[in-house]
Amino acid sequence: MRKVVLGNHAVAWGVCLARAEVICAYPITPQTQVVEELANMCADGRLSARFSEVESEHSAMAVCIGASAVGARTFTATSSQGLALMHELLHWAALGRHPIVMANVNRALAPGWNIWTDQNDSLSQRDTGWIQLYCETNQEVLDTTVQAFKLAEAVDLPVMLVLDAFYLSHTSEPVEVPEPAAVDAFLPPRGARLVLDVDDPRAFGGLVGPGSYMELRRQQQAAMEAAQAAFYRVEQEWETITGRRYGAVEPYRADAAELLLVTSGTVTSTARVVVDAWRERGVAVGLLKVKMFRPFPTQTLRALLSGAPRVAVLDRNISPGRSGIFAEEIRAALYDLAPAPRPQLYGYILGLGGRDVTPAVLDGIIAQTLAAPYPERDDIWVDQQYPVSSGVGQPAAEGATERAAAEEVKAQEAYR
Repeated sequence: MRKVVLGNHAVAWGVCLARAEVICAYPITPQTQVVEELANMCADGRLSARFSEVESEHSAMAVCIGASAVGARTFTATSSQGLALMHELLHWAALGRHPIVMANVNRALAPGWNIWTDQNDSLSQRDTGWIQLYCETNQEVLDTTVQAFKLAEAVDLPVMLVLDAFYLSHTSEPVEVPEPAAVDAFLPPRGARLVLDVDDPRAFGGLVGPGSYMELRRQQQAAMEAAQAAFYRVEQEWETITGRRYGAVEPYRADAAELLLVTSGTVTSTARVVVDAWRERGVAVGLLKVKMFRPFPTQTLRALLSGAPRVAVLDRNISPGRSGIFAEEIRAALYDLAPAPRPQLYGYILGLGGRDVTPAVLDGIIAQTLAAPYPERDDIWVDQQYPVSSGVGQPAAEGATERAAAEEVKAQEAYR
């Protein structure tokens, strides 16, 4: 059936179709509607699940870990400060190999207090061991929610699906809801290999000494590596049911592009319109949408970006003291390519705290990137009034880089 739903309700419908068995809830704007709708579904009988209300996000993840340990299919949702409060237990869930699914509605971290979107909350958890999948539309949100359970249970790792605050969470779009029977065939009940059972006692999360701990980490890394192939299989099967797939990386008009934009989340939809406009003018601009951030699709990106003269990465996030996080990951992925196929990479910081990313802003980025022989700095900040504020196409003063490096060495020596 087709429904017009909020992004938050698209998550809830996906959880309902997946027949989650335990849902743990602590409300926080802008994800509260996810768990509210699931509470309604549990109350009116549409979903047969244990709905647990707790006093904090930390407790919510603790309940999910316990429920997963006894073999239940588990779900929770959070945002921003709530995700930060969960941090300790995100490690427990991941290294404990619990296939929990969590929706994180991207919201800026305080201070200043801000309820609008950027990606720093989810990306600050990138090393906890969770698979991360970023969504562009409400349809993709629903589809990814169902897929996330199958992927998590295939590799015994938790999955975080991510959607933008307000641009998706509180915006209604038409969504195709698959038939429950089709989803049941796609996602049968969870069959956990190891569970807490009083009749077959086991210990979970106990003390591990130096002789064994590295093996646990290596197994986790191997599962992450397997997740990319597993995601491909999950999407392939989902496509046979619904006709829809997204890919870890989705190219759009990327063939023979003079400039490729790299996006994630809802900025992608705006960028598609802008790419079409530039193509109509005869300028070969294309787009790569990155859906899967962990595990990072290094080889796919290398193949798609190799040979493109210029790449503009649009980061709705910042790693303070460095630059945009997607840009940094892509720089690392391209590092050992030979100079000829390795593109010039321009990293833009934009849209933080919910600031609009309009077609005019993207037009300015494209125009200045095409005009600039190289970026002056790794983090090019995009201003609201002036499409690109500084840092692109301005050659550094002669010897400036060398002087900065020498000053850094002197400062390090003085510190020592």
